[in-house]
Amino acid sequence: MADKRPNKIITPPKGGMLRDLIAHVKLIGRLMGDSRISIFLKVLPLVSLTYLVWPFDLIAFPGIGVLDDAAVLWIGSTLFLELCPPKVVAEHMRELAGGEGDSTGDIVDAETTDIDDR
Repeated sequence: MADKRPNKIITPPKGGMLRDLIAHVKLIGRLMGDSRISIFLKVLPLVSLTYLVWPFDLIAFPGIGVLDDAAVLWIGSTLFLELCPPKVVAEHMRELAGGEGDSTGDIVDAETTDIDDR
C-alpha cells in the first residue's frame, strides 16, 4: 500500500557551522550591551568565559577537561539566550540578519577595459 504521508522538503541551512557560531557570538555581544537585559543575567556568559580561562577543571581526566570547558560555554550561552526576553532577542536577530540576501548595497560603479591577448 502506498504511503499517504505528505512529502517534506528538506532545505539546507543558510550558512555553515562557523557562520552560525559567529552569529551566535554577535547576538550575545549585542544582548550584553542592551540595557533591557538584567545585569544578573549578563553575569552568566561572563562566568562561562571565566571558567574557560580558569586553570582548574571540574573533571581532572586527561582529554575530558576540554569537553567540560566546551560544555560550560555551550550551556552558559544557551541558558543566557533562553532567559533573555524573547522580544529583545528577536529584535537583535532581525537586525543581525537584516543585511543577508539584500544585494542593493553591493552595487559598484566602475568602468571596464578590454584587454587584447596579442
